[in-house]
Amino acid sequence: LGKQIEVVTCDDEAKAQKAAVCAKKLVNAGVFAVIGSYTSGATEAAQTTYYRNKVLQTSDGTSDSLIKRKYWTFFRNSFPNSAQGNFTADYFINVKKYKKIVVLSDYSSYSAGLADSTVAAIEKLGSKVTFRGKIKSGTQNFTAILTKIKALKPDVIYFSGYYTDGGLIRVQQKQLAIDADFVGGDSNHNPDFIKLAGKTAAGVDIINVPSPDDLPYDAAKKYLQAYEAKFNKKPPSIWAVVNADGLRVIMHGVEQTKSFDTKKISDYLHGMKDFPGITGPVNFRADGERIGASLLVYTIQKDGSYKVSFSK
Repeated sequence: LGKQIEVVTCDDEAKAQKAAVCAKKLVNAGVFAVIGSYTSGATEAAQTTYYRNKVLQTSDGTSDSLIKRKYWTFFRNSFPNSAQGNFTADYFINVKKYKKIVVLSDYSSYSAGLADSTVAAIEKLGSKVTFRGKIKSGTQNFTAILTKIKALKPDVIYFSGYYTDGGLIRVQQKQLAIDADFVGGDSNHNPDFIKLAGKTAAGVDIINVPSPDDLPYDAAKKYLQAYEAKFNKKPPSIWAVVNADGLRVIMHGVEQTKSFDTKKISDYLHGMKDFPGITGPVNFRADGERIGASLLVYTIQKDGSYKVSFSK
């Protein structure tokens, strides 16, 4: 269409208030689409501004609340908490046969939502959660709640928050000699979890969508090759990849409609079938939800590598 892509950025620091400010800034800058935010809370805080100004938005935020308003401007490029919660519950109850389950989250909409979805899915399978607790993100010292958990003698501690807390919780669990498996939600799938947890990272399970290495798609293989050639390392997490798909989908909509009319692009994307994404075929429901979640269990090895230990 004779246009060059111009990238305009704003760092909301994953904070809702700053995300709202960023949304106004980006709208005033004249953007027609936004790739972000990284967290559900920040994404939700900006959604209405983008909707009112007819700006398209794709996000890897997994909170189920992101699609409740059914904004035609919003598209999720990841998968919702409910899908991960169902997968996690099945893994815990039917595969690992856990009896005493501890579920921890922080207070963010993403983390609390994922934890609550997991608890609901566990209960739907006829089991109960032994303890459901919350931590304040960034506290760094979690010994008080872990001491309480130790007395319960759990089979597993499941943490649905971010790797910055997850790695420390794992270390402190081991320091308190709590003999339980540790399973992290998708936001613990980050090299810095291993750095924070150190040797205690070995044996930890992480539940997430497949990493690029584990994707059988041609687009994934090409992306990995190009990424490693440019940066001399692999993508640090899957979130860089799903957001790349978010960008690719938007640009595909522009190319197919030959237009920057966001409503035309939105209508096209809602009817699109099996766009060849890096993370697999991309399809959207009428409310912007991505269809067809694929999840795996990764077990961290002693050398810090990830090994797929369960898939379904």
